[in-house]
Amino acid sequence: MNIAIYIYDNAEVLDFSGPFEVFSTATRLAGSPELLKVFLVGETGHAVTARGGYSVNPAYGFHNHPAIDLLIVVGGVHTDEMKKTQVTDWIAATARKAQWVASVCTGAFLLAEAGVISDENVTTHWEDIPDLRARYPDLKVHEGRRWVDEGAIITSGGISAGIDMSLHLVSRLHSFELAESTARQMEFDWTKNRS
Repeated sequence: MNIAIYIYDNAEVLDFSGPFEVFSTATRLAGSPELLKVFLVGETGHAVTARGGYSVNPAYGFHNHPAIDLLIVVGGVHTDEMKKTQVTDWIAATARKAQWVASVCTGAFLLAEAGVISDENVTTHWEDIPDLRARYPDLKVHEGRRWVDEGAIITSGGISAGIDMSLHLVSRLHSFELAESTARQMEFDWTKNRS
């Protein structure tokens, strides 16, 4: 399964590095290199400068990535990305072909701007919940949730919640046992949603 994480200038570092670590660790623990093949995609494929000046080299650009089964759109300073039609068009087109689409933090704004989410149950970073509700009033935005799973669309709260959501995805895509083993290997206290 191919898992693409979309990154851009001023993306939040843990938004992409946390999920990347979850999927790569799960794959290593399962002993199956093809299980959850995770990679970074940037608009051009050239280096991007994430928050804090962290330089990151995505493996692919929009023009040359392999087929994507799970697309994860991360947050950060997302407002410039929302104005780029080539970005929102790519997200929309990729989401139509992918089996699953997820967002971390304010990546939910990019999914909404691309028309991937319109009236679903979603979440985002607690600080951005009022803005998400105001901009996209048909969305049912939940507070106090680490992630919201709508089947083919999964959104997470802010930053570290992306790790929790990614562990949840490992449990869905493979097994709860592998997700638990991955959290233990990462020495991460997996916070599950309260019922």
